[in-house]
Amino acid sequence: MKKTLYIVLLFIVNCLTAQTATKEKIVSDLPEIEITEGINLHIISPEPIQYVDLSTQKLTGDLPSGNIARIKIIGVDTSDSKNEEGAMAHNRYGTGENMGIITVVAQSFIAQYKAVYRMPGNLNTVTNLHIQPEEMQPVEFDKTAFSSMELKKFATDIIQQASGQNPIRKVTDLKLSFQLNNVYVISDYIFLDMTIQNNSNLSYDIEDLKFTLEDKKIYKATNNQSVDLNPIYQLNTQKQFRKSFRNIYVFKKFTYPNSKVLKIRLVEEQISGRTIEMKVNYSEILKADTL
Repeated sequence: MKKTLYIVLLFIVNCLTAQTATKEKIVSDLPEIEITEGINLHIISPEPIQYVDLSTQKLTGDLPSGNIARIKIIGVDTSDSKNEEGAMAHNRYGTGENMGIITVVAQSFIAQYKAVYRMPGNLNTVTNLHIQPEEMQPVEFDKTAFSSMELKKFATDIIQQASGQNPIRKVTDLKLSFQLNNVYVISDYIFLDMTIQNNSNLSYDIEDLKFTLEDKKIYKATNNQSVDLNPIYQLNTQKQFRKSFRNIYVFKKFTYPNSKVLKIRLVEEQISGRTIEMKVNYSEILKADTL
């Protein structure tokens, strides 16, 4: 009986493993992308790229932006066009020739493509490529580490919720209303939902939004111990608004004693800019909702 039960459990484990394992990829299964001399291929990822691997010396590339990989064929000096050897070098690749495997590794997935050569002058040559969901293979990293794409989804879910409930904190000054709508916690991440209302006719240009942990009481005989907190992600990066601006700021989990407060300071870009600040007690962070 025990032996039979062991065999059944082993069968279940094997089935579950088979269902969750990432499917192996072989070269013939990879999607093909065409590349030619004189035209850069830009591969656009929905989340930051960690690194790009090019399997042959026929290709080179760089990361001009966190979400973009730029790939091109390594050129050959053909300045002497009358030279027969130079002409042969220019045509050293044939249409459809394998140029190598391009591997793009992002925060939560890996995507691979087989690059093939296309002769110059073809107007159908692809210049940019967006990585599609069906081309992504999940990569297992630390379970508590969310990718930027996942953080964006969580933040978007929050922003879609009504913010009409009473805010946790609200301060008004200089015809500005600055409020903390709510605090959310997901795993080891803290999400601050914030809204700024501008009740003047002058648009507001954000120079900085500073988050610091500071002492509640500052004594003359001691220095104020201030610790900067930098969000690891924010949903909206715009710097100017006219009447209303709502945004989500994401932090890795932090704690602080009752003797300190979280100070949030909004600074305008102008020399005589409007500055407004808010203080949040730790007890208010501890009441955070979960998504």
